[in-house]
Amino acid sequence: MTKKERVLLALSHQQTDIVPYNISFTHQEYKKVADYLGDPDFINKINNHLCGATFDGYVTELPHKPGYFMDDFGVVWNRTGPDKDIGVPDNLILHEPSMKNYKFPEVPKEKLLKEYEYVLKEGRKNEQFVFAGIGFSMFERAWTLRGMENLLTDMLLEPAFVEELLDSICDFNIQIIDLALSYGEFDGFYFGDDWGQQRGLIMGPELWRKFIKPRMKRMYERVKSKGKFVIQHSCGDIHEIFPDLIEIGLDVYQTFQPEIYDIESIKREYGRYLTFWGGISTQRLLPFATPEEIKRKTIETIRILGKDGGYIAAPTHAIPGDVPPQNVEALIEVLQNQELYL
Repeated sequence: MTKKERVLLALSHQQTDIVPYNISFTHQEYKKVADYLGDPDFINKINNHLCGATFDGYVTELPHKPGYFMDDFGVVWNRTGPDKDIGVPDNLILHEPSMKNYKFPEVPKEKLLKEYEYVLKEGRKNEQFVFAGIGFSMFERAWTLRGMENLLTDMLLEPAFVEELLDSICDFNIQIIDLALSYGEFDGFYFGDDWGQQRGLIMGPELWRKFIKPRMKRMYERVKSKGKFVIQHSCGDIHEIFPDLIEIGLDVYQTFQPEIYDIESIKREYGRYLTFWGGISTQRLLPFATPEEIKRKTIETIRILGKDGGYIAAPTHAIPGDVPPQNVEALIEVLQNQELYL
């Protein structure tokens, strides 16, 4: 069975020989683990089951300000702090609740096409499930332009502006979706958009349904019209809208945080409809547990979430720089050798 076949079986909620898995890393952690293992190419030996090309907005480092990067939308990202991969916004693009002085960038088609061709070639070679995607796909793109507090306030006081902003983001995204889906070889499309806190949605379920849901539905439908799987990333607790996401066509929910969800009850309630991607905590387990505890918890998680398919075993996020490399090694050991542990 190829890695792609295994993922497709899991997504159709059928039991697989082993549970498909995927591990990604922040740049800091990758270097740490590579140094520990003495192998800068270790990622290609993990046998990840998925690979993808996700557009977040290409960035260019500001020549006069090392560690600061400007993206295609004009947002400057400060990466001088602990987060070297994304950073935090350092400027405000939309100072007022108005779109009249802002124009969205052109879709960078040439760069995207090169990425798509590369990832499809790699995916074919490694027999993986391959997806295209958009990070900052709706709410996150809006608040990086307008500011988090401003946008949440606008949802109550300036709803017409919020509708216009989100429609503009959706229109931009649809161009990328169509470009990616012109390559029939992609198996799915990934949307990254953090909606949750540790306890509930940032904007609450009603505002999410009013502003976010219609645009996600439009984008999901575009993907489904080509017979592809829809993957949604959101950190935090978003269980209140699981029925909404199922209704509009979601296939895979990532990331599934065990410090937030009761994995047994969520699997029982939604496991027939959603495939869960994640489940191995980067918040509490991987940074602080022993290697043996990592192995034990990973085995337990796979047994619960992997029953009858519908699970991609993975850390809940790209593994951050505070995780001891010995713990990463323990995780890889279990995922690669499931037949010995399960």
